[in-house]
Amino acid sequence: MPLTRDAIEAALRTVEDPDLHKDLVTLGMVKKIEPDGDRVDLVVELTTPACPMKDRIRGDIEAAVKAKAAELGAVEPEVVVEFTADVRRPNEKIRDQGSPLPNVRQIIAVGAGKGGVGKSTVSTLLAVGLARLGAKVGLLDADIYGPSVPTMLGLTDLATAAEGNMLVPFEVHGVKTMTIGKLVDPDKPLIWRGPMAHGAFKQLATQTDWGELDYLVIDLPPGTGDVALTMAQLLPLTGAVVVCTPQRVAQDDARRAVRMFSQLGIELLGVVENMSFFVGDDGKEYDLFGRGGAEVMAQTMGVPFLGSIPITSSLREHCDAGTPLANWEGENSMGEQIDDLCRSVASRISIASMQGRYVQPTLSVS
Repeated sequence: MPLTRDAIEAALRTVEDPDLHKDLVTLGMVKKIEPDGDRVDLVVELTTPACPMKDRIRGDIEAAVKAKAAELGAVEPEVVVEFTADVRRPNEKIRDQGSPLPNVRQIIAVGAGKGGVGKSTVSTLLAVGLARLGAKVGLLDADIYGPSVPTMLGLTDLATAAEGNMLVPFEVHGVKTMTIGKLVDPDKPLIWRGPMAHGAFKQLATQTDWGELDYLVIDLPPGTGDVALTMAQLLPLTGAVVVCTPQRVAQDDARRAVRMFSQLGIELLGVVENMSFFVGDDGKEYDLFGRGGAEVMAQTMGVPFLGSIPITSSLREHCDAGTPLANWEGENSMGEQIDDLCRSVASRISIASMQGRYVQPTLSVS
């Protein structure tokens, strides 16, 4: 009995790239699997034609396929591996292909080097703010392990719906949204390995009926892990926004996030400084974390600074209550600051559009 294609792919999932420390299938390096009786032809795409680990990878592939054959009682095949190379970065490659979301004009990733810096808060404010300015906006909560959007958008009592094999997004506060937090038990921890997170992100992104959107904002998990890589290999990103608090320890991690997006071929739209300062009940401003630190980091790295957001008790209350539009209400509202941030992001996308790289969305700013 010869090996099936599925069995060969399963074997290749056990073979890691020695430099990237992820399996060849997850990395998208396996371009062809062709079983033919007692022979298996494979095409593996390397990141460089001069890969010093080529012989090691070939040996690991042969060993894995033969081990799978022995495990299944199949005939040990002759394994023929052909190497090709594509030196483009992951998101540069995907932009040359057809988008799985053809009705979405711009896709914006919001990431951070570490958790707790307010990445989900910025994602929510950006999505709702762009919608208030006249755009059609979606918000994808891709923080698989710690989804915050159900709370921030007040989705707790809303039921999830599907039409055929497509999820119907929630429509609240002027935006369409989907989150893993509404598809699993809210008290259940998601103890998932990389392939499971990869599958969950792909389903949320491509099996949600987004309709026509000017912007899809993606709230990523913190850090530089599997979901960001999956996103870069799946969706043609317009660019990324990195969220950072002012203090040095947050800047160090934010630098890693900036470099991650660069290595994946995703343009940096800019950096947002969250928790920039604290506004007390007396109206005074207190620099708890060293105001301006993220702006200095952005300048030293040569990336745009998009703006700052302070800590206020009202912002915390509105996030906990799932009432983001309330941030634009009242005498001491943050509406003007949030609108400035949204305009900065829209401006960065407009600049890229004028250079012919992206399609300009419709957006009325008043």
